Amino acid sequence: MRTIKLSLAYDGTRYVGWQRQAEGASIQGLLEDALAEIDGEVVPVVGAGRTDAGVHALGQVASFHLRHTMPVETLVRALNARLPEDVRVLRAEEAEPGFHARYSARAKTYRYRLSVGAAADPFGWRFVWQVPTRLDPDAMQQALSTMVGQHDFASFQGAGSSVRTTVRTVMTARVLPAPSGSDGSLADPVLGAPVLHVEITADGFLRHMVRTIVGTVVEVGQGRRSPAEVAEALAARDRARAGPTAPARGLFLVGVDYGTAQVGYHEGLHFHRGPHGA
Repeated sequence: MRTIKLSLAYDGTRYVGWQRQAEGASIQGLLEDALAEIDGEVVPVVGAGRTDAGVHALGQVASFHLRHTMPVETLVRALNARLPEDVRVLRAEEAEPGFHARYSARAKTYRYRLSVGAAADPFGWRFVWQVPTRLDPDAMQQALSTMVGQHDFASFQGAGSSVRTTVRTVMTARVLPAPSGSDGSLADPVLGAPVLHVEITADGFLRHMVRTIVGTVVEVGQGRRSPAEVAEALAARDRARAGPTAPARGLFLVGVDYGTAQVGYHEGLHFHRGPHGA
């Protein structure tokens, strides 16, 4: 039996998230239903990141076992013919038998999009959190920098999750360069609206972790709390000490790192890099 690795992108607006639920359409459920038609039997699919309801992906990775012998290029076409247009398989490849989209991952990168100004682009409102006030990206970066390294992120965990440990290692946490606007905003190359991107790479994420971090550093950007207070909230391991949970619609899973290869999305271009970044 073949082990297949998929890279896919989706608009999560109308889905209950990655994971199949008792009610509502999920990305996992759509893929499994499409694969069942192709393979003639149930094909369980594993995702690298269990994105929540309303969260999007530009570089999600999935893996499964397939009996059918069709070439991977044909599989991509067959899946996309069965999936809705807001879910696209970008590529498929044969993987080593032990490959597991979730457990083989070394790190994942999420990017959160903030629209800064009085009004969001009417064509892109589903993909940003509209913040009407000015933000200080330097202060936000100071707050994010306190989270780099291995920490207990219990203060930034959403309710209802069950994990063995809330300790995670953040490799990078940054506000992306903002060369276009005097207010420190970044002009989106597609929508043209002023935005800031908050990007975080870690070995794992707790439920709502990125969205809570973003909600907290936005308060820093607004001058409502200081970077030092964010460090104190992190050390407190108390959800009440952190800020609000940012809306799901601004969050994207943009890449998954498997050590020897990275699958994801970078600055508007899909990338699939080997050991030397080629």
